[in-house]
Amino acid sequence: MEANVSTIEKKKVKLKKPKHFKVIMYNDDFTTMEFVVEILMNIFRKSISEANKIMMDVHKKGKGIAGIYPYDIAISKVEKAMELAKIEGFPFKLTIEEE
Repeated sequence: MEANVSTIEKKKVKLKKPKHFKVIMYNDDFTTMEFVVEILMNIFRKSISEANKIMMDVHKKGKGIAGIYPYDIAISKVEKAMELAKIEGFPFKLTIEEE
């Protein structure tokens, strides 16, 4: 007597973590420290102390990391910050680079 045997195949799906990107702010001679702190708090959701620390990195070292995000979020935050800078008349520069 033959038994009905069924086989269940399990497929392993490997999920890759999405790449993350650093949002980098650059120093210039025109954008105010207050504006940079405001951007860090309002767009990048940093606390006042974090925002001041990053702003000082930008000021003293020439650049600072505003945050690390998936690509779409990084691009969105950069676009918002650059748009506000443009409205205020600042030549504020931000870039993203792969982590």
